[in-house]
Amino acid sequence: MSGSAESHRREAAEGADRVPIRCAVLTISDTRTAATDVSGPTAESILAEHGFETVERAIVRDEPEEIRGQLERWLGDPGVHVILTTGGTGIGRRDGTVEVVRDLLTTELDGFGELFRMISFQEIGAAAMLSRATAGLVAREAEAGGDTVVFAMPGSRDAVETALRRLIVPDLPHLVWQRRR
Repeated sequence: MSGSAESHRREAAEGADRVPIRCAVLTISDTRTAATDVSGPTAESILAEHGFETVERAIVRDEPEEIRGQLERWLGDPGVHVILTTGGTGIGRRDGTVEVVRDLLTTELDGFGELFRMISFQEIGAAAMLSRATAGLVAREAEAGGDTVVFAMPGSRDAVETALRRLIVPDLPHLVWQRRR
C-alpha cells in the first residue's frame, strides 16, 4: 500500500473516533417484509460489528418513485452520512435501483462495481456479470453534513456480506473523511 493511502487511512481512523459515521439501510424488494428481509439486517449487523451506527432502516417496493422518495428523504438528513441499498441491481425487468441511484449521484465511484463483480466472479463465476452494483457520492453543502456516500448492492445475503466485508467497511472511514475535509 502506498504511503499516501496509508497516511489517509490513519488520519481517517483518527477522525472517525471524533465524528461517528451514521448509515441508513434500504431494502428494495417486491416480496420482502420486515419479517422476511435478510439483507437489511445483515448489513446492519456488519456495520454495528465495525462500529458504524445504523440510524434508520426501511423497505420499499422496486418502484422508482418509492426508491427515489426514500433516498431523497435520507439525502436531506444531515445525520445520514452513508446510504446502503440492497436489491434491484440485477437485470430483471423490475430492477430499477441502479437507474434511480445513478440519477442522484454527483460523483460515481466506478471502482466499487468493478471490484464487486471481480470478487463475485471468484465466488460465483460468470453470473457475476449480471450484477449492476454501483456506488457514488451525492454532493451536499458542508453545513448540511458534507456529501452522502451511496452504495447499491445486490439483495442476497452473500452479496451484502461480500460488499460490506471486502469493500465498504475497510475503507468507509477513509471515504467519508475524504469528503468531509
